[in-house]
Amino acid sequence: MSHRILIVDDEESIRSSLQRLLEYKGYETLSAEDGPRALQLLAEEPVDVVLLDIKMPRMDGIEVLQRIRETYADLSVVMISAHGTIETAVECTKHGAFDFLEKPWDQDRLLLTIRNAITQRQLVREKLELQRTHPGHDEMIGKSAALQDIRDTIERVAQTDARLLIVGENGTGKELVARAVHDKSRRAGMTFVEVNCAAIPEELIESELFGHVKGSFTGAIANRTGKFEQADAGTLFLDEIGDMSLAAQAKVLRVLQEGKLEKVGGNETRLVDVRVIAATNKDLLEEARRGQFREDLYYRLNVVPIHVPPLRERRDDIPLLVDYFLERVAESLGQRPKAIAPDAREILRRQDWPGNVRELRNVVERMVILSRGGQIEPHEVPLDRSAVPRSTRDDIMGHATFQAFKEDAERRFLMRKLAENDGNVSKTARVLEMQRSNLYKKIEKYGLDTRSASD
Repeated sequence: MSHRILIVDDEESIRSSLQRLLEYKGYETLSAEDGPRALQLLAEEPVDVVLLDIKMPRMDGIEVLQRIRETYADLSVVMISAHGTIETAVECTKHGAFDFLEKPWDQDRLLLTIRNAITQRQLVREKLELQRTHPGHDEMIGKSAALQDIRDTIERVAQTDARLLIVGENGTGKELVARAVHDKSRRAGMTFVEVNCAAIPEELIESELFGHVKGSFTGAIANRTGKFEQADAGTLFLDEIGDMSLAAQAKVLRVLQEGKLEKVGGNETRLVDVRVIAATNKDLLEEARRGQFREDLYYRLNVVPIHVPPLRERRDDIPLLVDYFLERVAESLGQRPKAIAPDAREILRRQDWPGNVRELRNVVERMVILSRGGQIEPHEVPLDRSAVPRSTRDDIMGHATFQAFKEDAERRFLMRKLAENDGNVSKTARVLEMQRSNLYKKIEKYGLDTRSASD
């Protein structure tokens, strides 16, 4: 589904320029010439992100931002202005703006900001939905001993400022652990800022984390507040920190040691009070031995380690998760929850789920949408990707020819790697050190499922 962007600016030329760019990139757009019209459109149409000018007649952007925050708690708002100052950017952030861009904007920065804003909105909506349907409970569904150990650890460390390193495969729920720690801490009323280190280009990661000063590099047309400053007095969650560049790691280490940072291209330092929680699906000590991760940073981050086990190591939690997702999916679709046959539930319980909770959720949603009756039957359980019983996968040695064996092994290998990276083709290609065009050819050749792709 295409995401919808509302452009609010009193200059028709700017609205038209943004519409052409965003529609070319596959977004739907709406436009408004002033604040009252923007608020009217928001009341009538669903919107994912608002690009909001500050200086406008009738109602300035700050007032519009405040009105939006009062009514649409999950909506991401990016402020844009030709008269940007540090004070203006700080004021916008205080009123709940996702980011601040100065005109004329850098196209790559604008598109990256919109993508991040959409991701942030999705996270906020999921949290609000959870709070509405399960007040006072987290989303770590299950009764396994491993999950209870994690809950116990969260209770013990939440009220401290100890740093955590959360380790686990993709889709296991590392972010949920980080949010649970924040929500139970003394910083709960402050900002929780997430940074996906793997999703930000290496040349932009330092600017994202620490901010930059105007003119510090090509495209730096305005001062920028980094994620560390945005999280001041709150919590900063560095997801996939194993993918962070060594140069950025050095700066993060300095902030952790000294409690102060310096913007890219700047020479002034700023004190910050931030609790850092990091997460990774990599063995950081092994990465350190290979020269890809700083060992001193690892020990700074790994004050309290938390391992989030994959679903295959807590299979008895799978039926509980299935029931939970059946209810959530049905509610999102405006339907009554569907039942699931015991045999179908057992098929799901026996799978390895390389994509873990995220993959299981996608499969449950697919079953709810495609099943024909009021109960999901065994034959309606999808067995694509790696959701195939181990006994079926182990028949790889039964091929008659070596070529058939090679192709089947390659198909299964790529299937699993795509699942581990949530269908993201670009990230999978980087992990496998192969050309993305070559990976696309393999996907087409083997008919692999990338419907959860985030490219």
